[in-house]
Amino acid sequence: MRRRQRPPLPKRHGLDPARLRLPEEGAWGSLRDHLVERLPRVPAARIDEMLAAGAVVDLDGPLSPDAPYVPGGAVWFHRDLPVETPVPFDITVVHRDDDILVVDKPHFLATIPRGRHILETALVRLRRDLDLPELIPAHRLDRATAGLVLFVVNPVRRGAYQTLFHRREVFKEYEAVARYDPELALPRTVTSRIVKEKHVLPAFEVPGEPNSLTEVELLEHRDGLGRYRLRPHTGRTHQLRLHMNSLGVPILGDDFYPEVTDKPIDDFTRPLQLLAARLGFTDPLSGVEREFRTTRRLRAWDDPVGWAAN
Repeated sequence: MRRRQRPPLPKRHGLDPARLRLPEEGAWGSLRDHLVERLPRVPAARIDEMLAAGAVVDLDGPLSPDAPYVPGGAVWFHRDLPVETPVPFDITVVHRDDDILVVDKPHFLATIPRGRHILETALVRLRRDLDLPELIPAHRLDRATAGLVLFVVNPVRRGAYQTLFHRREVFKEYEAVARYDPELALPRTVTSRIVKEKHVLPAFEVPGEPNSLTEVELLEHRDGLGRYRLRPHTGRTHQLRLHMNSLGVPILGDDFYPEVTDKPIDDFTRPLQLLAARLGFTDPLSGVEREFRTTRRLRAWDDPVGWAAN
């Protein structure tokens, strides 16, 4: 396997620099001309500033504003970051050793950088706050979902733990709060075919061979609300949210199902009442059985009035 080149720039805010491979063929007279064409979302004036400041480099160091275009070469630089509203909730460390880190992620915090969420993500916060620059997630949780996430501390062990999730060898249990329907027969197993299209926010259940399976159980109910245990056997996008919605009891705080609502990105009220509550697996290195439990609770169950108010 070909080893990835080590970036000639250090991490910034816990993030690696962007690497841009230069095509073998092209008629650009300078690197600057190529960057202007290649990065249409970056103003030409900003590219000029970066080159003047020595912020674009190759393996030999900073590149000047009149640097020639080198076919087949590569350059690195740090992307400008979007302005982000701080997510006002902390990450709780559940377990840490030399190989893995298990945390309780709060609602509204994305697991990894994507789109408008870069610094305000669990990965970047943890790399920075715990001084773990090589930290990598073994799996992900939706931004809206709170609960347990497993990260790999030692990059040499990355594949071993990520493979557990790819092979579905991890026991996952969630809790959710939704409307109580006395006519809904539970427990039951829900299956469906889920499709997620690129650039479309919600996923959809469509006819066809099922590719998702969730066990749904009612734990208790009171005052028209139910507390549910959800055990997914597959990991489709929004699977639990779709399956609860298909049963006629969408999870409280869901802004996608049954209808997409236009909630501002800086609105941290009424979080989705879905919690990754348990993770269990056989450690691929030691063979020891591991189990982790959340330290969080769903507010709509403990304090429904307070949850609805803010």
